[in-house]
Amino acid sequence: MGASYAHPETLVDTEWVGKHLKDPAVRIAEVDYDPAANYVTGHVPGSVLFDWRKDINDPTSRDILGGPQLTALFRRSGIGPDTTLVLYGDFNNWFAAFAFWVFKYHGVRDVRLVDGGRKKWVAEDRPLTKDVPSYPATQFSAAAKPNERIRVFFDDVLGRLPDVKAGGSALVDVRGPKEFSGEITAPPEYPNEAAQRGGHIPGAANIPWAQAVRDDGTFKSREELEALYAPKGVVPGKPVITYCRIGERSSHTWYVLTYLLGYPDVRNYDGSWSEWGNRVRVPVEKTA
Repeated sequence: MGASYAHPETLVDTEWVGKHLKDPAVRIAEVDYDPAANYVTGHVPGSVLFDWRKDINDPTSRDILGGPQLTALFRRSGIGPDTTLVLYGDFNNWFAAFAFWVFKYHGVRDVRLVDGGRKKWVAEDRPLTKDVPSYPATQFSAAAKPNERIRVFFDDVLGRLPDVKAGGSALVDVRGPKEFSGEITAPPEYPNEAAQRGGHIPGAANIPWAQAVRDDGTFKSREELEALYAPKGVVPGKPVITYCRIGERSSHTWYVLTYLLGYPDVRNYDGSWSEWGNRVRVPVEKTA
C-alpha cells in the first residue's frame, strides 16, 4: 500500500492485518493511553497490550523506557529479533507512533504502523476479542546504543533557535492552533496536564498533526503531505525538529516526515511543551 511513500513497507492497512492474524512471524500490539477504555473492551485477535504509561516510559524518571526495559517487554511479548512488529492504538495512533519512534530509537528493525489505527479497525466492524494471548518468551535484545539521530533534548533545541530564525532549520509545533497561540496550555484530552506558560517555541511553524490524515485516520497521499509541509518551510533539505506537549503527537508527524516523505534529518523533541512551558527563563512566543 502507499507505493508512492518513501518507505511504504512501514505502513500496513487493516486488510493486511486481517490476513496476518495467525502469522507466527508477525506480532500485533495495541498501544493505548487508556487500556481500560480500549484494549480491555476488545482488541485485534492475538494482539498484545503495550500500556503507554507503564510499558513505553521509564517508571520513575521523565524519560522513555531504556534498553533493558525494552528487552524485557519484547521477550515477554514473544517478539524476537526477526519478528515483524505491527502497532496500532487509540487516539488516532498517537501513542502507537510514539512507540514506533521509541522502538526505532532502540534499534528495532521491522516495526510497522496500521494505517488508521484502532479507529479504522473498529469502524470497519472487524473482529475484536477480550482474550489476552500468551506467547513463548524470546531471546530478543535491544541495541547496545540508541539512535540519537532521531531524538533531541532541551539544550539542543534551545541552541538551534538562531538557525531556526535564520531559516537553516525547521521547528514544527504539531499541536492545535489554540495551544500554539497560548490560548490554552493543554488539549481537551488532557485538561489536568497543563504547563505554567502557554505559547510556542520561537520560530516554530504550526502544522497540526491532524492535517496529515483523513477523516478515517489514514494518512494522506504523498503529494498532499508535501503540499502541507513545504509551504511552511519544512523541506527535506533542512534539519527538522518536531514537538507537541509530551511527544506523542509529534512522533506521529516525525513518522510522516521520516517514513512517508523520506526527510533525512528529523528529530522528535519528546520533552516538548510540558518541559519547555515549565522551564524558568526560556523564550516563549504567543500569537494573537
